[in-house]
Amino acid sequence: MEIGMTYTLERTAREQDSAAVMGSGAVHVFATPAMILLMEEAAAFCVQSELPEGSTTVGTAVNVQHVSATPIGAKVSAITRLVGINGRLLEFEVEAFDEKGLIGKGTHQRAVIDVQRFMSKFDK
Repeated sequence: MEIGMTYTLERTAREQDSAAVMGSGAVHVFATPAMILLMEEAAAFCVQSELPEGSTTVGTAVNVQHVSATPIGAKVSAITRLVGINGRLLEFEVEAFDEKGLIGKGTHQRAVIDVQRFMSKFDK
């Protein structure tokens, strides 16, 4: 895993991604939670192939601005860049775009975990 790694994830904004459906607003545009999900997915995919078998990452912090609305049906992409590694904590710069330009930007942090050990916390 190296600082500077990037990953881009694209999809089409769907009605189920709208603020009205997701409950984050009343209008039928690409919702902030949907944008954040796309950013998180891009960050997770960015490093997954570099992790040891049985490991993955989980999101621990998100700090983003949603700066422009996107209509349903538009293409949306998230671009993530690994900018910091501090032990198990990974720091990413994230940006989201639609066909007209920047719609969101910020930072996202993920922690590397051992899946089996992590899930054992929930065994009763």
